[in-house]
This record gives sequence, structure tokens and C-alpha cells, in this order.
Amino acid sequence: MLEFAITLARQTGDYISARSTTDFAVEHKGRIDLVTEVDKAAQERIVSAIERRFPDHGIVAEEGYRKDGGSGYTWIIDPLDGTTNYVHRLPVYAVSLALYRGESPLLGVCYNPAAGELFAAETGKGATRNGTPITVSTTTEFVDALVATGFPYRSQNLEKITARFFRVVTRAQGVRRLGAAALDLCYVACGVFDAFWEEGLAPWDMAAGALILKEAGGRITNLDGSPFDLARGTVIASNSRLHDDLLRCME
Repeated sequence: MLEFAITLARQTGDYISARSTTDFAVEHKGRIDLVTEVDKAAQERIVSAIERRFPDHGIVAEEGYRKDGGSGYTWIIDPLDGTTNYVHRLPVYAVSLALYRGESPLLGVCYNPAAGELFAAETGKGATRNGTPITVSTTTEFVDALVATGFPYRSQNLEKITARFFRVVTRAQGVRRLGAAALDLCYVACGVFDAFWEEGLAPWDMAAGALILKEAGGRITNLDGSPFDLARGTVIASNSRLHDDLLRCME
């Protein structure tokens, strides 16, 4: 199933990349939350392939598709993470696929076609980037940390969000905002970033990246330090060594 997911992510990502230089329709799901015809076409490709290969598997996909397959297996799909970047022709976006059995993750794949990076993990078997094993960074001091974050499309909590950002940006070496949470998690997994936090996320933003991060030796929790839960919509991911430092900035 991992090889199937890798092939499907590559094929879908290459389609998305090819469409990035063409005209495509853009719609608003919210005031600033976008969806394109490419998101929808990419999702249709993924869903169709899964239904052909695994007809009894459930599917949860970003653009409104839900199916309970009855087998206990569920695919969690983000066909194009980073749609706003994509619309603005910023080459930072990804295809994200995860497979769960019940509440337990089995595999995760995240493909960044613009950079030719494919991250993958299977529970208990480690994580890779383009087939090469990856691990989190060894940074131990928060002042030396490069930290990533993101901002929700809708929030009634802007004062807390900006206060947290201020605490991190004044204590860490630097803060980056890519606009694609799946890639943020993967870049913590491979040591590019030392940590990442965000709130207001959906399960498909995190499902694949969370497993890749854990399999690379990282730590992941909710913003309050409780065990990570896809349904909560918040995340702190780190190389483990800096986790408590970042948690203190969330208070």
C-alpha cells in the first residue's frame, strides 16, 4: 500500500505541477480560503484510484468527499496543500496522503513536486525523503532554532496567536511561514526546521506529516502539550529536544 500511495502522490503532484503554469478557475470557500479546479481534479484522480484499488476503504478528503468503506481502513487526503501559494504561482505546495486503520496511522506520503521531494513513512519503519532515511535535527538551544508556523483562515483568537508569535520570534533564531502545514511537518522531520506550531488545521493538513515526523524521531502534541489528536486542529511538532521550549511560548 505504501508503494501505491507513493506512485499516486507522484502522479497527482506531477499533474498539479504541469497545471501550475496554465489558466485555472479559482473559487472562494471563505473570505480568504481558496479552492481551484486543479484541487478538485487532483482529488478526483486520487479518489478514483483508491476506489479502484481498495473499494472497501474509507476516504476523507479536503474538498468535501467522505466515504465509509466498512473495512476499518481510511485514507485521509489533501490533494493540494498550499492552494493560496499555488494560485499566486509560489512553488510551495504538496500532495498529502495518509492511511489509517481505525485510530492508528499506517502510512503517510507527502510529495512536493516543485522541489522534487517525496517524503514517506510507514509505522515502525522510519521515514524517508526520496528513498533516503531522514531524522530530526540535533539542535538543543532555542536561540539556535529555525521554527515554522502558520495562521488560520478564520480565528477569533488573534490576540493569543500574535502573542505566541511574538514570544517565539523574540526567542528563536528565526520563524518561517511556508503556507503548507504538510510540508512544515516534513521539514521538521528532515531537520530543515527544528520545530513547528499552528492552530486551526484540518486532519488532512496533518495526517501524513505527523506520521513522517514521528517516524523521523520527532515529538508531536497539541498546543497545550496533551497527546496529539487530529481532531483538535492544533499541533506542536519538534525535534523533541526543543519541545518544552516551544510549549512555554504557547502559554
